[in-house]
Amino acid sequence: MDSEYVKGEGCRTVPLSGHVGFDSLPDQLVNKSVNHGFCFNILCVGETGLGKSTLMDTLFNTKFEGEPASHSQPGVKLKSNTYDLQESNVNLKLTIVSTVGFGDQINKEDSYKPIVEFIDAQFEAYLQEELKIKRVLHNYHDTRIHACLYFIAPTGHSLKSLDLVTMKKLDSKVNIIPIIAKSDAVSKSELTKFKIKITSELVSNGVQIYQFPTDDESVAEINGTMNAHLPFAVIGSTEEMKIGNKMMKARQYPWGTVQVENEAHCDFVKLREMLIRVNMEDLREQTHARHYELYRRCKLEEMGFKDTDPDSKPFSLQETYEAKRNEFLGELQKKEEEMRQMFVQRVKEKEAELKEAEKELHEKFDRLKKLHQDEKKKLEDKKKSLDDEVNAFKQKKTAAELLQSQAQQAGGSQTLKRDKERKNFF
Repeated sequence: MDSEYVKGEGCRTVPLSGHVGFDSLPDQLVNKSVNHGFCFNILCVGETGLGKSTLMDTLFNTKFEGEPASHSQPGVKLKSNTYDLQESNVNLKLTIVSTVGFGDQINKEDSYKPIVEFIDAQFEAYLQEELKIKRVLHNYHDTRIHACLYFIAPTGHSLKSLDLVTMKKLDSKVNIIPIIAKSDAVSKSELTKFKIKITSELVSNGVQIYQFPTDDESVAEINGTMNAHLPFAVIGSTEEMKIGNKMMKARQYPWGTVQVENEAHCDFVKLREMLIRVNMEDLREQTHARHYELYRRCKLEEMGFKDTDPDSKPFSLQETYEAKRNEFLGELQKKEEEMRQMFVQRVKEKEAELKEAEKELHEKFDRLKKLHQDEKKKLEDKKKSLDDEVNAFKQKKTAAELLQSQAQQAGGSQTLKRDKERKNFF
């Protein structure tokens, strides 16, 4: 058989003589997908107080649980909540991840790091599941982030350095959709200039935001039009007011009413249309085919896996594993030898130190022994000298006592003689 034909280059198109039935594959795929359900994960990045939770409630026409975040967080913390939603017969497992405390610190230099680490952690969890011998990917809860809604404060001037740095760090890991939050805080003319300024700054800083796909003819026109409207200027509200004869989501101000779903007032409808109704599946595909593949490739290359060897021949997994195993064993043996040599060297150094210490100890002992002997000799000499002095003193004392006794005896004889003479006189 021709090898080129095996590769599929000789594939021919042949007609069918009757109905076979594989034209029902799209319907089978739809039914299977609907029965299995879908998942979608949204990351909301933005400073505290920009209305992230309110916008999520507005987008999905519900009230998600959650307490308002304070501005006193010591660092950025990511909070994830998963909800089961159902619309008609379609089930959606929705995960919303919010960045609590983002932008509240005085030093904002590392504010992006917890976000990057979180996204990478979800990629790593999926990769570990994928590399298992026994995989259950069909039932695996995919927590990879499919869309990042980046909330920009409505300053009307330019992007903050924090926003530029964070989006630049995230653009290779997630689909970024920038939105101007609380856009009713600036006028229409200021908003138009602000959008142009944001787009210009993103391009000049090389930030790649998500572009709605235009390769599918069915959505090419609307997506192409919507790409020109980025970033979307949105307003969120779950409060309904009666406007005319209809109940509509709106925000009431002293100067008037802002309708959330009125495209003349804000871009909320455009965001909902693009994010949920038109491009949700493309966001999921882009996450898997682009961002996850980039992470997976980098990780596998770090582990030593490659598609081809230096001769451009395909690498087999077994060969790669054996090569990596041998490399690892070689490095392990090298490290063991280095550790052994280091251990021997340290033992020798320790023995030398102990011998030196023993020598110093012996020298000190000899010095102390000699000092002790000298001190003992001095004490003995002093004791002998004291004994001699004591003996001399005793001899002197004895002689003195003898003289005193003789003197007393002589004195007594003279007294008796005088007494006799006195008696004879009388």
